[in-house]
Amino acid sequence: MKIDHIPDALTLPLRLKLLCGLAAGKKSFAELKEITGATDGNLSIQLSKLEEWRYISSGKTYHGKRPKSTYEITQFGLQQLTEYVELLESVIR
Repeated sequence: MKIDHIPDALTLPLRLKLLCGLAAGKKSFAELKEITGATDGNLSIQLSKLEEWRYISSGKTYHGKRPKSTYEITQFGLQQLTEYVELLESVIR
């Protein structure tokens, strides 16, 4: 990854918070909302974009009639996040 070719998925602070949170393990929508402090609408939009770009995957389970969405970072997403962190480290050295 080069400084002048940073993917859109890594240019928004909220998306970075989501990817970093998911790098630590699978999280529910509610957990991600708590981690980021984002509104439901904004969180939903950014999660959809990250999933569209294959940085994360999602699943849904049901507790009775109530759905619970869970998200996890993909191997591609983790690789991109790692490369981005390495790029930032190289810039500040």
